[in-house]
Amino acid sequence: MSEPSQSRFKRLLFRAHHMGSNENDILFGRFAARRLSSFTPDQLDRFEHLLGQTDSDLFDWVTGKSPVPDAFDHDVMAMIREFVQTEASIP
Repeated sequence: MSEPSQSRFKRLLFRAHHMGSNENDILFGRFAARRLSSFTPDQLDRFEHLLGQTDSDLFDWVTGKSPVPDAFDHDVMAMIREFVQTEASIP
């Protein structure tokens, strides 16, 4: 991974672990720790755009409490939702 890519990866990983709500810190932080290193640059863009949304919206989307808006219904969201349903657990 090139230096700019490595620093972007570290920044996104940090952001995923420090989103604001404890639940999202756990869900997105664990997801990022396990999956982010395999993302393409375009997927990193989509993930970064997701991190800019409100905590409550993100939590509702990834847990299925509300439908995902078309603008965010993409491969990265699908990966996060699958992760939440199969691998993540909130203590």
